[in-house]
Amino acid sequence: MIQPGLAPGDIDALIAIVHATGFFRAEEIRIARELMDQHLAQGALGSGYHFERAYDQQGELAGFACHGPIPGTDGSFDLYWIAVHPRAQGLGLGHLLVEAVVAETSRSGGRLLYAETSSQPLYDPTRAFYLRCGFREAARLPDFYRPDDDKIVYVRNLCRGIPPTRVGRER
Repeated sequence: MIQPGLAPGDIDALIAIVHATGFFRAEEIRIARELMDQHLAQGALGSGYHFERAYDQQGELAGFACHGPIPGTDGSFDLYWIAVHPRAQGLGLGHLLVEAVVAETSRSGGRLLYAETSSQPLYDPTRAFYLRCGFREAARLPDFYRPDDDKIVYVRNLCRGIPPTRVGRER
């Protein structure tokens, strides 16, 4: 089950999920908490950070996604965070979270949804996940995170009937 929003009592559980994945460094986990705090203090519209929460079959919080409009753009949105606890991976919760983000982004006038990840082998499953969810690789920034660790940017076209290679290239 997917539910929008974030409650103060969710933060510790969501941070535990981020830790449990083994994919994020301490500084990245600190950023995740900052986004959650901003959402709670200013709301989704004020902070620009929208949350979707995933619950497993036992009703326990098992994952989340954070997304929002990219400032200074017309209809471009970021999938800032997506994490599913390892005990719940493989159940389709990640895909459900992406589809909830896509639905909310589309309702908000989104044309493009971006996600980014590392080129390191640890992130092979993440990159495959994005491709399975309808994203395509749009850019690669060499040595972005550190030497030999590229930033790979994925994009998903939310505009029906417009080929993905045409969206955003008509300037």
